[in-house]
Amino acid sequence: MIRITELRLPIDHAPEALEAVILKRLGIPPKELLRFELFKRSYDARKNVALAFIYSIDVSVKNEESVLERFKNDLHIRPSPDTSYKFITKVSASTTLNPSARPIIVGFGPCGIFSALLLAQMGLKPLVLERGKKVRERTQDTWGLWRKNILNPESNVQFGEGGAGTFSDGKLYSQIKDPKFYGRKVLMEFIKAGAPPEILYVAKPHIGTFRLVGIVERMRQEIIDLGGEVRFSQKVVGFDIQNEQIKGVRLEDGGVIATEHVILALGHSARDTFKALYEAGVYMEAKPFSIGFRIEHPQSLIDRARLGPHAGNPLIGAADYKLVHHAKNGRSVYSFCMCPGGTVVAATSELNRVVTNGMSQYSRNERNANAGIVVGITPDDFPGGPLAGIDFQRAIESKAFELGGSTYEAPGQLVGDFLEGRASTKLGDVIPSYKPGVHLTDLAASLPDYAIEAIREAIPAFEKQIKGFSMKDAVLTGVETRTSSPLRITRGQNYQSLNIKGLYPAGEGAGYAGGILSAGVDGIKVAEAVALDYTQINYP
Repeated sequence: MIRITELRLPIDHAPEALEAVILKRLGIPPKELLRFELFKRSYDARKNVALAFIYSIDVSVKNEESVLERFKNDLHIRPSPDTSYKFITKVSASTTLNPSARPIIVGFGPCGIFSALLLAQMGLKPLVLERGKKVRERTQDTWGLWRKNILNPESNVQFGEGGAGTFSDGKLYSQIKDPKFYGRKVLMEFIKAGAPPEILYVAKPHIGTFRLVGIVERMRQEIIDLGGEVRFSQKVVGFDIQNEQIKGVRLEDGGVIATEHVILALGHSARDTFKALYEAGVYMEAKPFSIGFRIEHPQSLIDRARLGPHAGNPLIGAADYKLVHHAKNGRSVYSFCMCPGGTVVAATSELNRVVTNGMSQYSRNERNANAGIVVGITPDDFPGGPLAGIDFQRAIESKAFELGGSTYEAPGQLVGDFLEGRASTKLGDVIPSYKPGVHLTDLAASLPDYAIEAIREAIPAFEKQIKGFSMKDAVLTGVETRTSSPLRITRGQNYQSLNIKGLYPAGEGAGYAGGILSAGVDGIKVAEAVALDYTQINYP
């Protein structure tokens, strides 16, 4: 097939216009066009140009070689790459596997799901151990915090089937390098499980929380149908390591499960498991992450600022943004996990601490836009070893709990008051979406001085890019601390721990992903590495 890129059409074009522009671009008659399919669609909504879709199309034509030869110097007409997934190995369904040696996956978020799914599809019948509950039970527990101020430390936004990505915008795009098109495999599996087919071609695909619930359930069922097993409320508390080789995992109920292949798909909030790994001698190191607040504006303000006269066009939907500012004190401030038409949610996993995150439904039609406004920090800011970042996070989250009134309400402040350095006492036009609620205060005490200084400088700078960004009634809600893992469980080129054979750190918790798509891709890579090693050991 041939891929044509940068095909431009008015956003309200008729369906048949796409075929017409393909024929014109290639200079061929209709009879030579066999078929075409959409590969990517983005839009150009610059204020001073006509609103347009920009397409990349895969086309099958007669005499393909001659057409490609004719356009050999045209960068926008090239052979379509093969994006299909090819299994690196497979075990026959008739093969008897040793149940005491099967691969174990710790955690069932995006990375764990795709690790398990790939291993199951390759015939290796993995065992998944998830400390939290099934996704629907977990949803009820999560609402318990949001609606009743009751936290279940083992079943919440961070822990349970689907991982933290379930209660998010469901974004399915990433900036990772993906020469083998693993991201395509992730998207295809989501579609097979019920996601809208458009996620394959829209520029910034997302699913939304409510849809993710059913999708995750169907993916779990496929794993089970292929011979895998998923156990919930199974907390791993220790690791059996002998002669620098993993030999099994220990459960909270006292049980021990033998294995020589463990994928650590923990997520970035499995702090007790990080400690257990550290105490077991697994090599890890502190890494940079970011801290800050959530900021909320009216979505209509963001739409007008970003789309101008095109604001409100249903073919485009709610506008997003991506911002960065380099402050005078040397800190970088940037927007994180921007959720158009979404809500700010309570995301703590530990008692007497407050953590925020952002979430959107598929429709993205809530009143407010929200995003993290966060400041980059490094291990120099929290010296003390690999676990020091966790202590740093906890101190900030505990202070936020205190500033919020010690009820799981979050501390909040109007942007105008924050910039002027005074506590807020009443809301303006922007009503914060965070549940259980927002307690107005002075956020200056919630973060280190260098972070407050950098954010105060960044917000007026962002105003230059998005008019209204520094509006006085916009609301800041604290705190955002779980932007990424504060440590990395370092691995080698074989995807195994640097010092423990058979242990495969993966995904966000291990410091190798950031978001649903990249975590899923990392899960696939690690599953392939496990499958190769497993089959060589058990079936030489």
